[in-house]
Amino acid sequence: MSSLRTAFAGSPEFAKTILSGLVDSDFPPVLVMTQPDKPKGRGRKLQPNPVKAEAERCNIPLIQPASLRDAETHTLLRRLELDVLVVAAYGLILPEALLSIPTYGCLNVHASLLPRWRGAAPIERAIMAGDSETGVAIMQMEKGLDTGPVFVQKAVPITEESTAGRLQQALAQLGTQLLVDVLNALPTTPTPQPADGVCYAAKLTAEDRPINWGRPAREIAQKIRALTERMPATCRSDTLEMQVLSGYALKEPASGPPGTVAGRDKRSIRINSGEGQLAITRLRLNRGKGLPMNAPAAVNGFGELFALGQSFADAGR
Repeated sequence: MSSLRTAFAGSPEFAKTILSGLVDSDFPPVLVMTQPDKPKGRGRKLQPNPVKAEAERCNIPLIQPASLRDAETHTLLRRLELDVLVVAAYGLILPEALLSIPTYGCLNVHASLLPRWRGAAPIERAIMAGDSETGVAIMQMEKGLDTGPVFVQKAVPITEESTAGRLQQALAQLGTQLLVDVLNALPTTPTPQPADGVCYAAKLTAEDRPINWGRPAREIAQKIRALTERMPATCRSDTLEMQVLSGYALKEPASGPPGTVAGRDKRSIRINSGEGQLAITRLRLNRGKGLPMNAPAAVNGFGELFALGQSFADAGR
């Protein structure tokens, strides 16, 4: 149905990709909603999020309501006579009164295979849990959190090289294609989600970052890949704080207590875990300029901090 009037609501990079695809489709939005600007950087200056920047680039009318419960926003949306409001990682709860304003309601582009990983951080939680696949779903929004019926969803494999950032881009591109297919097919009836297999992807917090070296190396590697782009996994010794940006599990058994340095080679620093060893290949230290570096550079510059047997276990959780 190429005559649909759409609006779009979203905020981060994932949503920006979908907005760009919607602009280039037969369903360009007549309005974009996104979260208010937030302070960033050392100067704490207000900066636009990726969706705002894209909307301004495309000259699309933009609003940034602090809440979606105010009558002014609802009145504006009614005046637009929308057929569909497309939502992708908006970050604000849509009240029930708003969901019913568009003719065909609100469609959410959600980065998981529902009902698994409803909630705020589905990509990261899927990687951290060791899932073999994730995906993207186009669902009809309702009052519950990601509980609505699904129009279509498609799987994407999670490999040992998958990071949250790489998966995010792939899922956003796939989600755009599926979204356009659903919009073309409206009106159509979505399928209710199964009652079994529900789990929630809690918002990421600082509590997710510390590495628990007592866990298997495989699980630690999953955490590193899930968090590296947004809030890297961390560990520390008595004298050193380290962000682990990339690493992989080794088959070699642990040669010492969890969290201790097992060895160093031309590619990595090896750390003992509760099961096996983790090879750290890229990291950032609270030393020098604090820039990302590969493991050999860290050893060359700060070799005494990675001596055999050195322990990073005191920050583990």
